[in-house]
Amino acid sequence: MAFQDDEREVGARKLFKLKKPETGRSGTDAILSLDGDDIEFELKTVGTGSGITTVRDFGPEHIKKWKNKHWLIGIYKKNKLQYYIYATPKDMELWITEKQDYIKNDFELSKIIPKKLTLSDLFSLLGNKKKYSLDDARKLQKKQYSKEGYKEKMDLDNGYSPERMLDILKDRAEYLMKRGSTLNNPHIPESYYGDFPKIENNHAEKLRDLVKTRP
Repeated sequence: MAFQDDEREVGARKLFKLKKPETGRSGTDAILSLDGDDIEFELKTVGTGSGITTVRDFGPEHIKKWKNKHWLIGIYKKNKLQYYIYATPKDMELWITEKQDYIKNDFELSKIIPKKLTLSDLFSLLGNKKKYSLDDARKLQKKQYSKEGYKEKMDLDNGYSPERMLDILKDRAEYLMKRGSTLNNPHIPESYYGDFPKIENNHAEKLRDLVKTRP
């Protein structure tokens, strides 16, 4: 499926005469250069009568990423392209806002609760020590820090003070809570996007007309 999705993405860029984003411009599937502007696109494919799958862990970073994106949705039937649907950022705003409102309080909690952790909480997990080791830190943060990241956090000679280890514990708690606050692949139902403009032929020309004229 991943190979098929990649193949369809390449096909969409070719069909609509879109550019592949440069390396480092992650989160953007395609670029439309129009009247001196680079317009970013999200490319999706879906079977007829199905909702659009999005991402496994939907969170604030996706809301930020999609806020100003235009969308092209390829509608397939038995692996054969039927047509494309075009959506502006305004078209997608309601769905994105609904998801933002749904997870907002959970993510706020993920910031508030870790701040309430104390040294007593740390001691209950790792014991009361004057100096904590790299192994102690890894017991908390697992692979969330890089090798260099662990070294940068050290505030003692080859180790960590209780106060610094508490900061690491708070980082871990916030990470876990944020992971638990994401949505697992929220679908965009056909009822939401079904009435958006269809592009069935003259794809590149019609897309540029829609981008210019659709609010």
